[in-house]
This record gives sequence, structure tokens and C-alpha cells, in this order.
Amino acid sequence: MTNLLQGKRILVVEDEGLIAMLIGDAILDEGGVVVGPAPDLDRAVALARDEGIDAAVLDCNLAGRSSDPVADILVTRGIPFLFATGYGNLAGCGASASHATAPVLGKPFRIDALVALLERMVA
Repeated sequence: MTNLLQGKRILVVEDEGLIAMLIGDAILDEGGVVVGPAPDLDRAVALARDEGIDAAVLDCNLAGRSSDPVADILVTRGIPFLFATGYGNLAGCGASASHATAPVLGKPFRIDALVALLERMVA
């Protein structure tokens, strides 16, 4: 079976260290490359703007700040992304309706569900 994440650069934007580590480990286990992780909005914006990225996982709320500016950059660059949220939906975390078509992964999530979504995004 072909590993679709092999060599793919995945931006991880997550302010909870343990969750960022779990996401990063899942990406590495599939042969991907972790960009970040970015624990705050300023770092996330810089990475989204300046790094070569194939896809991204965005916590939609970073210490009370929406990750919409990161999503806006990714949309402009044509980079697919998903939101990970414990709020159940994007409205609950303050994300803009302009990103409503992005996949949403509810926290807690299963690692296989995360990997499957990332594989679909980079395929």
C-alpha cells in the first residue's frame, strides 16, 4: 500500500503540547514531515506564510485567538487544511464562516481519522 503522507510537509498549529505531540507523532509514523508545531498565532502565521507546506492541521482556537489568519494564508497559497476543535463546530471556536468548507475534526479524535483526512487532502 502506498503511503500518501510520505515526504509531505504538514503544518501543525496547536497550543496544547500533548495534542501537538500526538499529531506530530502520527505524521512522522506515516512518513510525513512536521512543520512546527506552532503553539501560538504569531508563529503559525509566520510558518504558514514562509514554509513549504503540503497540508495543515489547525487548532481553531489558540489561547483565545482564532486561527483564521493562518487559514486565510493557506487559502491564498492553495494549501489544504483541516480544523481540529473541541468546540464541536467552527462557530463554537470563533472561526470565520468563510472557512466553513474546511474539514473539521472534533477533539478528542482518533489518530486513524486524522491520518485519513490528511491523506485525502494530499492525494
